[in-house]
Amino acid sequence: MTVLPVRKIIHIDMDAFFASVEQRDMPELRGKPVAVGYAGPRGVVAAASYEARAFGVRSALPSVTALRRCPELLFVPPRFEVYRAVSAQVHAIFSDYTGLIQPLSLDEAYLDVSINQRGIETAWATAKEIRARILAETGLTASAGISYNKFLAKLASDHRKPNGQFAVTPDMGPAWVETLPVARFHGVGPVTAAKMRRLGIETGADLKAQSLEFLTAHFGSSAVWYHQISRGIDDRPVNPSRERKSSGSETTFDRDLVDPAEIEAGVLRMADDVGAWCTARQMFGRTVTVKAKFADFRQVTRSRTRALAVRDPAVLRDTSVELIRSLYPVTRGIRLVGVTVSNFEQGDEAMPLFDHTGDAS
Repeated sequence: MTVLPVRKIIHIDMDAFFASVEQRDMPELRGKPVAVGYAGPRGVVAAASYEARAFGVRSALPSVTALRRCPELLFVPPRFEVYRAVSAQVHAIFSDYTGLIQPLSLDEAYLDVSINQRGIETAWATAKEIRARILAETGLTASAGISYNKFLAKLASDHRKPNGQFAVTPDMGPAWVETLPVARFHGVGPVTAAKMRRLGIETGADLKAQSLEFLTAHFGSSAVWYHQISRGIDDRPVNPSRERKSSGSETTFDRDLVDPAEIEAGVLRMADDVGAWCTARQMFGRTVTVKAKFADFRQVTRSRTRALAVRDPAVLRDTSVELIRSLYPVTRGIRLVGVTVSNFEQGDEAMPLFDHTGDAS
């Protein structure tokens, strides 16, 4: 029997990325609660500094709610072109250590450093050097998780945030997973976590105790994933060339919403998130889909497909709002909204960008 070598995976996650960039560039914001976004009635928080998070302010929160939680909150408008430039700097650093880089967003990525490209003694030392270079070259901090698979590396990067790192070794992985709340697991969202809680599943140990048959009965096609991760198993490779068929972002509100302004603020935040991802990778889609999940967990989607792919962020925002408005009036509260772009085209096939005067740029 051939024994496969243990992989060495690093998950790098920039600390409060958008907000940290703003605090770096504007020293007067340092040490203060900062939200990236807009403070108006239709505004939504795109990112929050750690000082703001201490008050319960987080991304995708309506701005009016954020200000109630933290009256001293300082809003700054997002500068996605700056965030993309910093992200490019960070990814250039990654490429000095491995060719196996799988970006997840502007501020996080998986790295497979099983092949020791730089001759550094351990993956731990590699992660430490990468973080030091990020700080030296961008003035920003990052956290890292190191493990033998992607699931555990991502969990580990949250364990010493901000500006820290944590390793989960093969001999500790399965037992460590058992101690964690399932709500922290990648692939277990708020709704699924609530369902698991109703079934008496609150920790990794509780999840591991369930049979595959039980999980299949309650969670369908996701059962195998839950069965494996409860045992610290994840065989997915770091895939730098994986083909993306869509890009989406969704948020669950703190409370069920019926106010159109608050609902649309969440939709706009998700549209901006997806738009930033598409622009950073120069991947643009023809189909825009908006999803809404109601208080009774009924889910509805509305889609629009254009002749050419959408590159203009304003078109994406407007289309998303038009689609959510097709669900009005809302008689039963909305608990979740999401925006997805699909039917990707690339390069010159996509719709040209327009400036505020409507001229092609």
